[in-house]
Amino acid sequence: MLKIGLTGGIASGKSAVADTLGELGATVIDTDRIARDIVEPGTPGLAQVLAEFGPDVLAADGSLDRAVVRALVFSNRERREQLERILHPLIRAATLEAAAAATGPYLVIVVPLLVETDFSELVDRVLVVDCDPALQIERVMQRDNATGDEARRIIRSQTDRSTRLEAADDVLDNSGTLDDLHAATAALHAQYMQLAGR
Repeated sequence: MLKIGLTGGIASGKSAVADTLGELGATVIDTDRIARDIVEPGTPGLAQVLAEFGPDVLAADGSLDRAVVRALVFSNRERREQLERILHPLIRAATLEAAAAATGPYLVIVVPLLVETDFSELVDRVLVVDCDPALQIERVMQRDNATGDEARRIIRSQTDRSTRLEAADDVLDNSGTLDDLHAATAALHAQYMQLAGR
């Protein structure tokens, strides 16, 4: 099965592209969703995070307090790497399991950190959703109720735009409207269907 790795910086429009490709018939595996599932209360993933980071990362309801974790890891590279050492193998294993069960004409694996990790080995093509960093900052501030400084810090913690674009086989520009993005995504879907022999 043709495997597409979908990536892009924060607030670039990855989810919108993934949703559209899914609606058009592709099987979509979202590693962000997997990352949330593997640290649900009672999971080995959450137990490992607690063992490393202590009880302060727990919310009152026993779930992982994402805001606390985000503040912790985005301000401290060493702590972020510790978290990634716990989560990435678990995410990869769950992704491989989901991929093995996938049906559909082709598979889209949404991986925000595709270029930064060895996830690129799992895919045949890399699709990057791209937009101007100023637009990313604006979207992060609106979507996450973040300050400009917080948004810039998150963007700086990710692979830089030029490195991501160099890794791309396909690029979708999301600087325009949602309708523009849907149309460009549909055109790319048609190409993927041809590549998949469908």
